[in-house]
Amino acid sequence: MQLNSHDEWSPLKEIIVGSAANYTSHDRELSFDLFFHENLFRSDWAYPRLHQGRTAPVGERAWTIKQQYVEELNEDVEGLARTLTELGVTVHRPLPLPPDAAPISGLGWTAAPVPPLNLRDNTLIVGDEIIETPPAIRSRYLETRLLAPVFGRYFERGAKWTTMPRPILTDASFDLSYARDTETTLGGPTEPIADPQPSPYDVGFEMMLDGAQCLRLGRDLIVNVANANHAAACDWLERHLRDTHRVHRVHRMSDNHIDSMLLALRPGTFLARHEGIRDLLPEPFNRWQVIVPPQPSESHFPVYDDGDLVLTTPYIDLNVLSVSPTEVLVNEACVELIKVLEHEGFTVVPVRHRHRRLFGGGFHCFTLDTVRESALEDYRD
Repeated sequence: MQLNSHDEWSPLKEIIVGSAANYTSHDRELSFDLFFHENLFRSDWAYPRLHQGRTAPVGERAWTIKQQYVEELNEDVEGLARTLTELGVTVHRPLPLPPDAAPISGLGWTAAPVPPLNLRDNTLIVGDEIIETPPAIRSRYLETRLLAPVFGRYFERGAKWTTMPRPILTDASFDLSYARDTETTLGGPTEPIADPQPSPYDVGFEMMLDGAQCLRLGRDLIVNVANANHAAACDWLERHLRDTHRVHRVHRMSDNHIDSMLLALRPGTFLARHEGIRDLLPEPFNRWQVIVPPQPSESHFPVYDDGDLVLTTPYIDLNVLSVSPTEVLVNEACVELIKVLEHEGFTVVPVRHRHRRLFGGGFHCFTLDTVRESALEDYRD
């Protein structure tokens, strides 16, 4: 089928499900620590500061993930793919990251690549267009190349395929203001962020924006902007889509991604972390129904020790995936959320996902919907 996806809820026909193959470690360097700083501030006591930081070889700064968790992650991702297939959705998969993948390099940096698991981050689907977004984590710089065969097939069927300007990603490329702002973060950044090093390749703050910062509502896109990197990328997006879409900026709804804060389940209905999110939304979307589930219980998550790098808050289970305006995939462990959605008339499909806090994503993150029975509607009317 031809690429066609305008929103988050229309009947789902085709989707790409990520691959967790060979996801064995995290590369702890400046861009990684900055991206996850809101959870890594605990490094003062739980996560050792990396004094070697940027000068250490790639292998020496790797944070190894326990093999049990790696195996269980792969089981759960394959279970998600099977569930979608059983629901009648055509599932595409990226190329897996090989077990012996060599480090990737840019101008002045080297990083260990990660698998194409959280597909939502580095690509934005807008109607019949694939937009590869500029990555903020060095280890993910070439991640969309593992999606190229799937994107190529959609291109052959008529899809547009665009790549936003790629950042150089020197230390000076990153706007650190959000991480250093005591009003928006509970703790300071980890050591490598505190002292960025100059580079002959510095060009100032660069465009960086993840697709997961964008909420698609037909002709309207809501984009979370928390720093100068996001703002520059949003400028590009506004100009690129100005003939067809309205781009609305919300200021610091989160440090980056919007889809564990706010998701649209159907026209007129959001799922949100808290009621106050309504105040950040543009009119008339601030008048939509906002479903706020109970605070998630820690009992729904595995117990980890100090050797396990926790990357998300317990609210990660808000990261659900809509199959239609009435049917939604939800983590089977999140029983309160399931009850709330069923009370609101949704059919819930429970799916297992155990280690979402270690790998930084839920069902919306792990997938990229490419074909929905949707049209370019105006939901402001």
